[in-house]
Amino acid sequence: MEILKTAFRSLFANKTRSLLTMLGIVIGVGAVITMVAVGSGAAAIMDDFVAGVGSNLLIVFPGTARTGASRQAAGSAATLTLADARVLRNEGFLTAEVVPEVYGGSQLVYGNGNWNTTTLGATPGVLKAWEWSVAEGQPFSDGDVSNGAKVCLLGDTVARNLFGGGDPVDKIVRIRKVPFRVLGVLGAKGPSPWGGDQDDLVIVPITTAQRRLFRSGIPGSVRRITIQAADRDSLTAAEEEVRSILRQRHRLPDGIPDDFVIRNMTQILENAAASTHVMALLLGAVAGISLLVGGIGIMNIMLVSVSERTREIGIRMAVGARPIDVRFQFLAEAVILSILGGSAGILGGVGVSRAVTEIWEWPTLISMHSIFLAVGFSAIVGIFFGFWPAWKASNLDPIDALRYE
Repeated sequence: MEILKTAFRSLFANKTRSLLTMLGIVIGVGAVITMVAVGSGAAAIMDDFVAGVGSNLLIVFPGTARTGASRQAAGSAATLTLADARVLRNEGFLTAEVVPEVYGGSQLVYGNGNWNTTTLGATPGVLKAWEWSVAEGQPFSDGDVSNGAKVCLLGDTVARNLFGGGDPVDKIVRIRKVPFRVLGVLGAKGPSPWGGDQDDLVIVPITTAQRRLFRSGIPGSVRRITIQAADRDSLTAAEEEVRSILRQRHRLPDGIPDDFVIRNMTQILENAAASTHVMALLLGAVAGISLLVGGIGIMNIMLVSVSERTREIGIRMAVGARPIDVRFQFLAEAVILSILGGSAGILGGVGVSRAVTEIWEWPTLISMHSIFLAVGFSAIVGIFFGFWPAWKASNLDPIDALRYE
């Protein structure tokens, strides 16, 4: 207790120097907490997106078209049809859902309001495959697809912008000037990790979309086929099964490349989530460097303090202080600086993290783990960088120290 009291008196005797010394630790701890919070927030967004986008998904795109000697992007050819999706649904043993899809931008009009959004034409299985819920009303049926019914499901963003707080169910909206009856409103999903609004869409039966909204030169062609495997373990086998069925359907002999592209959506999203978690760790590591800089600042100031207090050290030793007492004296001052700086850094880090969320609307996730890690590391920094000045002070010769001017 006497050592701690003396340490506090010494630090308060040089308030400006102590505050400037702590500043490095304050910035270091605050930076660690803020960077980890930002990185963890990004990782949480990706985790939520992976959990809500649908599991065990395969997405089949049409192949590439050729214009002269040049090849176009994947999906530019019309090589997938409703018949392909029907065969995959009937013959695939490892698939739970097969959803043919067409999509494009559309202008929706209701009364005096209008909204530009993405219109997705699909079968009812799209809700299960992409894990959409219907918050109000009811979904459309296979009968609506067979009849080409002009019905639709509105995303939450579309419903709010067209109807405000009103009930859109059973109202008539115009999509590309074609009247559609609103069957229901999808449950809100929120933004995607890439900044897109997952609720900014309208879903209609695929046959209606093909005949009335997105007419194609090839009857029955689709933009993609989304396939949900029976379970995660069978995803790879389902991919091979889909490839085999489509190659047989398209009469592709051995040696001829696929005229379609299969994407493993779950693997893509998991890789993106892993990259985001790595980014969070890197942000924390980069911020941790500032803690080392703060520790070096503590060591420099403590070395200066030893030089300035050489005569004081000599007097202490002359009246009976042991080298270990002197050592603990200066070590206590370094640790106190680190702990006080770490505590102030916690307040600063939490405050900046909340400011990031409020100003830039970027979600941050403050974890107790990062707080304990930052404070613990700051205490270790104080012990590590304070040890050399304390050792140097304890090894001074009392006679030489008393003669020091």
